[in-house]
Amino acid sequence: MINFKFPITKLKEKGVPFWLSFAFIITAFALGLLLGSNVSISSNQEIIRGISPNATTTSAGIVKDKDGFIPDYLTKDVDFNLFWDVWSIIKQEAYDKDIPDTQLFYGALSGVVSSLGDPHSVFFTPENTDGFNEELNGKFEGIGAEIGIRNNILTVIAPLDDSPAFKAGLRPKDLILEIDGDKTDGLSLSQAVNLIRGQHGTDVVLTIYRDDIKESKKITITREAIKVKSLEFEIKDNNIAYIKIRQFNSETVPLFNDAVLEIIQNPNISGIILDMRYNPGGYLQSAIDVAGEWVDGEVVVKEKIRNGKEVLHRANKLAKLDKFKTVVLVNAGSASGSEIVAGALQDLHKATIVGTQTYGKGSVQKLINLKDGSSIKLTVAKWFTPSGNTIEGDGITPDVEVEISDDDYNVYRDPQMDKAIDIIRGR
Repeated sequence: MINFKFPITKLKEKGVPFWLSFAFIITAFALGLLLGSNVSISSNQEIIRGISPNATTTSAGIVKDKDGFIPDYLTKDVDFNLFWDVWSIIKQEAYDKDIPDTQLFYGALSGVVSSLGDPHSVFFTPENTDGFNEELNGKFEGIGAEIGIRNNILTVIAPLDDSPAFKAGLRPKDLILEIDGDKTDGLSLSQAVNLIRGQHGTDVVLTIYRDDIKESKKITITREAIKVKSLEFEIKDNNIAYIKIRQFNSETVPLFNDAVLEIIQNPNISGIILDMRYNPGGYLQSAIDVAGEWVDGEVVVKEKIRNGKEVLHRANKLAKLDKFKTVVLVNAGSASGSEIVAGALQDLHKATIVGTQTYGKGSVQKLINLKDGSSIKLTVAKWFTPSGNTIEGDGITPDVEVEISDDDYNVYRDPQMDKAIDIIRGR
């Protein structure tokens, strides 16, 4: 049972039927949602007003069609009783007759968020919220891959280095068509994550499509307990400092600070390679702090919020690495926070970007925790590089484009790393 502010048990004690109490709660929720948007409710609170067909801008997830027109059904008033008609039909007619009301309720909330049409906005149940927080902290059980929805298709953003997904051959921008034989059409992101995650030692079979193979392919991945070390650091034999950032989480900045201290205390360092390939992002502030060791007081990223206001995020570090020749490695699995760092160092001429086009995730999500343990990961802004270039959909174009072929993968060649070393050596 869901623990609402006005307990359902008390309603029952007063002789109020469960369906009526539930109706009151969900209606109150809907009214609160809609009153916060640009649609209106009639005085009897049963009719949701449609948007004007002549509107030039829309919100609340209303999307124009391919010709720029608002679909006709969105301009019409809607009787909210339709919601309860659907609810009643499911309860009375669905083959699975024992569906819990709570399951329908959370499914409705998930549908509200997914109606925004934004692949990065997701409703998390309490269980999914715990899983998401574990992932941000670098510890979870599964295959070790960041996934998202692009063009309404479940898509791999990045497999984590040394993860089961990476070892099995999953690559950025692979389209996931099936999970254990079930098609992914219509799945929400949270539903897909639930199906792919699981206890270590168990298998999941993903049917993927990749442009260069031109046909679907099944990949079996054995789940493991994943503990992602956010950052690794070493001094290579040629006195080049190598920093690998896999994810921007709570431990990134402390580990990065340790690496910075080692670098500035070593007089033999000839340059720095910052490797952010397959880095799906993470905390915005961690990315800003990392970029701040090459720039101080300058804008690292521009954020535009819903009212059009532009927020400038400046680095407040001491730029202790700005004197070192730096190369940043990126690929199609570099997304979000890693794109912010790469874009800032590129725009401010602090590094040479080497690799392939990045993923193109330039939106800001806010995790809003709800009182029952569920949460909403909601897109609240878009971000841009210091020069004003968009990241969303476009990504960061490297200064020097270097591909890694299948043959390179198979024989453990890394031409991107080789190019980075050549640049630092002045070749």
